[in-house]
Amino acid sequence: MAKAAAQEPAPGSAPLPSGTPGWRNYDMDDLPPMLASALECFMEHGYHGTTIRQLAARTGLSVPGLYHYYPSKQALLVAIASHAMNDLWIRSEQAIAEAGGNLSRRFDLLVECLVLFHARRRGQAFIAFSEIRSLEPDARAAHIAARDRQQRLMDTILEEGTAAGIFSAPHPREAGTAVVTMCTGVAQWFRLDGELTPEQLAERYRTIARMAVGARPA
Repeated sequence: MAKAAAQEPAPGSAPLPSGTPGWRNYDMDDLPPMLASALECFMEHGYHGTTIRQLAARTGLSVPGLYHYYPSKQALLVAIASHAMNDLWIRSEQAIAEAGGNLSRRFDLLVECLVLFHARRRGQAFIAFSEIRSLEPDARAAHIAARDRQQRLMDTILEEGTAAGIFSAPHPREAGTAVVTMCTGVAQWFRLDGELTPEQLAERYRTIARMAVGARPA
């Protein structure tokens, strides 16, 4: 797994496929309907509290019909978590590519991307985080590897920016972990009908995050 990750091109170094939606665009959710129904069940009852009969009923299928597409409840959870991590990764790459070589701008847009995703895709993000404990060993290892790959985006920006004097946090690795944790935590409490829009929250979080890493004024 580590060897494969090391061979990946640097974020923003290659053009994204034509027709890829903008990373701020959440007009459509491409989570397949069957997974969307399973997500609703997991959000309502938790993974362990959801039965395969409930999942089948929510999707409008019989239990054998559901098994035709997904062999187990675990397979549904893995598919939801994988979809969420892949979506976040693509959006993060787009955000970093938009910033170009400006490390300060990369930091700002990655924070914005993280907040928007965890506000706009709250259910997927919440289940992908809270149900890690429910993943079987191989799936858990793959999920953690994807999470670590995502974290390295922030770590790299802060390491390079600190070396260049753009950020002054005395412990950039820990600062990066703190910033990402703050942003991903949005999925645990944010409501779309609340006081702030996702965009307004992202702006506030960007200000807080810049203070946390000792960024020079934008």
